[in-house]
Amino acid sequence: MYGALITGAIPAPVWDGFDIGPVTIHAYALCIVAGMIAALWLASRRWKARGGPEGSIIDISIWAIIFGLVGARLYHVVSSPDAYFGPNFDGTGDLTKIWRVWEGGLGIWGAVALGAVGAWIACRRYGFKISAYADVVAPGVLLAQAIGRLGNYFNQELFGGPTTAPWGLQVAADHPNFPAGALEGTLFHPTFAYEMLWNLLGVALLLLIDRRLHLRRGMMLWSYVAWYTAGRTWIEMLRIDEAEMITLFGTTQRLNVWTSLLMLLIAIGFLIYLGLTRPKTPEAKAEADSVWRAGREPIEESESGTESKTETETGTESKTETESGTGIASATAAGESVPAEPAVDEAKVNAAETKKVADPVEKCD
Repeated sequence: MYGALITGAIPAPVWDGFDIGPVTIHAYALCIVAGMIAALWLASRRWKARGGPEGSIIDISIWAIIFGLVGARLYHVVSSPDAYFGPNFDGTGDLTKIWRVWEGGLGIWGAVALGAVGAWIACRRYGFKISAYADVVAPGVLLAQAIGRLGNYFNQELFGGPTTAPWGLQVAADHPNFPAGALEGTLFHPTFAYEMLWNLLGVALLLLIDRRLHLRRGMMLWSYVAWYTAGRTWIEMLRIDEAEMITLFGTTQRLNVWTSLLMLLIAIGFLIYLGLTRPKTPEAKAEADSVWRAGREPIEESESGTESKTETETGTESKTETESGTGIASATAAGESVPAEPAVDEAKVNAAETKKVADPVEKCD
């Protein structure tokens, strides 16, 4: 039976990167980059569908990615400090590990927090609403997280406790992350794979819901947070890697568990509020659908503008004729000679009419 389980298990990776001269390209980094590319692709399609100008989503995302990577690393260092500062901050850790990002260790909440700061700065610069940007990229972020979790497999990290499930994960016994005291051949919960599948399912559900309900004003963002934290809570409880432990209400749990629960409650609260205050009028719905901040919308030429221009030109011609007539009258008043049509001699006309009446009628034979 045990042999059968081993046969169906997820094998330990035999490859984790390659070298190009003196540079090592890690599989973990490739997964992170692939996730970013996929996220940008999905976000670009959604941004275009919302009427956003082409290319601007990349401009904003560059800010968000740079800030997000810094925040993700800082959060990981704070939430798992032993490797960097030693147990209880006794100074026995290795501070140089803080910079060795390729060895793994990026915290999603740090990425979301500082990434949001970077996106906010960019949106202010370019004239877009931060809520519109967040709603557009949220499914892409979840997709990037799903792909990035594959990197944990190549690093043989972030797995759970022992399991007899046929999909259990094999970890190389000589790997630094192999749990002390565990027997060689022990299978572990592939928690990174659980999260990857949870995230992919979330991407599909969020896109379907958005197609039907048109999530705006941050509703897509908070729907993403609610979905992700609901899964992260139970998946985090299965993990056995080192983490900061926090005791609340008499219960000791990993910091990420408490963080996920808190963010889940906040997300539910925002969703309830946004759902109750959804725009009702066509004007309000159009404003919510726009990606532009008030007063920063681009000015576009329209047919009405062309017609107005034509009318203006016609009006100019009429104005010219009027001014011409006015000029003639003014010139006459000033005593200037103005060319005019030949005048009719009224005296001759009257004399002719009088003669015609006075002459006797001719007789007929």
